[in-house]
Amino acid sequence: MRATFALVASVLLAQQTIAAEAPCRGTPAGNGVVAAVTDGRTLKLADSRQVRLAAIEAPSDGMALRTLASGQALRLERISDDRYGRLVAYAYRDGDEKPLQFALLETGQARVSARAGGKACADALLASERGARAAKQGLWSDPNFAPLSSENLAGLSAARRHFALVEGQVLSVRESGATIYVNFGRRWTRDFTVTILKRQKRSFAAAGIDVDRLKGRRVRVRGVIEQRGGPIVEALAPEQIEPLD
Repeated sequence: MRATFALVASVLLAQQTIAAEAPCRGTPAGNGVVAAVTDGRTLKLADSRQVRLAAIEAPSDGMALRTLASGQALRLERISDDRYGRLVAYAYRDGDEKPLQFALLETGQARVSARAGGKACADALLASERGARAAKQGLWSDPNFAPLSSENLAGLSAARRHFALVEGQVLSVRESGATIYVNFGRRWTRDFTVTILKRQKRSFAAAGIDVDRLKGRRVRVRGVIEQRGGPIVEALAPEQIEPLD
């Protein structure tokens, strides 16, 4: 009995340790077996649930996810439900300490999305992405997959309404009404701009992004590109902005 109790206690302790160390966590949402891969980040389970992998963007063909997840039993941790009724979650294969998202990022088959959770989670996800990019793993071996330059106005225009990474030097930071404008050029009607709601300034600073000190710095921005005069990305979370110097 003592031996059994000790074994159970050690297993529970190990699970608690993993949970404490894992930077990206959700609410337990049960298990499921993958019946199909719908696209690069969407799974259909045998119980008919659809799961959207949280915190990443991936090519729509789903080839990498199919290799990793087809037929696999998964443990799910819920983040939310999307407007289509899909479960947005972290998904773990049996025996894995990190969710599938990390496997895709580490092999260069995905990018971190605009909303990646808290700072610890975002830092871990971005570190995996940077490692794959530096090693030119997977999609990062294709020059066309590289971040766009903020000066590449034709490329930014072509990426309208799509998720993209954009790199460049901040020319100025201005405030107008309830909005902060992080400008990468002199003409807002033509050049790339990032907007941040003024009320979010404190949360950005708490995450290490001092908006007022971005002027003159090179940064990487991630998000969906819209057109409002010039190309624009609305930064709703601090992990969307990465200082590069």
